[in-house]
Amino acid sequence: MKFLADMGISPRTVTFLNSLGHDAIHLREQGLEHLSDPDILYKALEEGRILLTHDLEFR
Repeated sequence: MKFLADMGISPRTVTFLNSLGHDAIHLREQGLEHLSDPDILYKALEEGRILLTHDLEFR
């Protein structure tokens, strides 16, 4: 499975998912920590990734 971790998700979670054989990336890894919520969702959709977020106000 492919995952995209939002800033509220620990990079350790991404490391763990990768250790299980998943393709997980964190926004911070790509220098995208200031990306807007709609752009984050668009990125996940474009890349076929499941978005992981802990943002209660994610639109």
